[in-house]
Amino acid sequence: MHHKFSIVNTPSTHTTPAAAAPASTAGLSLVNLAARQRMLSQRMILQTVLAAQGDDVKLEEARKSLQVFTESQQHLQATPRHLESSNARRIETTYHGAQGVAHVIEAFITLVRTTLEHIARRDAHQADTLAELVSHTDRVLAALNTATTAFDEITKAKADAMMHELSGIVGDIQSVAKEAKVVSFNAQVMAARAGQHGREFAVVATVLSNITGEIDGLTRKAMLLADRSKFAA
Repeated sequence: MHHKFSIVNTPSTHTTPAAAAPASTAGLSLVNLAARQRMLSQRMILQTVLAAQGDDVKLEEARKSLQVFTESQQHLQATPRHLESSNARRIETTYHGAQGVAHVIEAFITLVRTTLEHIARRDAHQADTLAELVSHTDRVLAALNTATTAFDEITKAKADAMMHELSGIVGDIQSVAKEAKVVSFNAQVMAARAGQHGREFAVVATVLSNITGEIDGLTRKAMLLADRSKFAA
């Protein structure tokens, strides 16, 4: 009898209780973590196909990949609580809005898990669930691409905002430095006019002049760094 695996009423990873970030997500930015999900989805499908051919090593590898994928997905879908409101809404809509992709990804997780269980039992239904899993490839890739794009756009927007703020700060510093230069120049003129009595004042004016020179150098470096970051984004 032909068996058709249903992907309706799958459990939502959105309701998973908050927990400490798993080791599988450590050191990865959100956009890199989302991009890794695409690679993991394809790796799981390949490992599952090989496991269905009797490769017990690949069966165990597929289980480990599924665990990493599931933990990472839960972490990604929990990120709205750590983001500012506009970005939180963007991610929430990406996963759970009218065109949200969460149900596709969750169905994929359930489908992989069920297929691996059938393979482990050498179940007669394993061929059907495996075929359905493979046919699910394009859908889950499209869903994961949508999620990755959302995280990528948020990351770029935050980087742009940071660069804009940095440019503003550097501009303010440059304005202060210009004013300090004028003060330094006037102080040097006054010290020269005062002759012997203005010697200590001249020392202060020279130090102030040196400081403004250092500020100029630092602001130029900051602007170069901002420009490099802008082009690298």
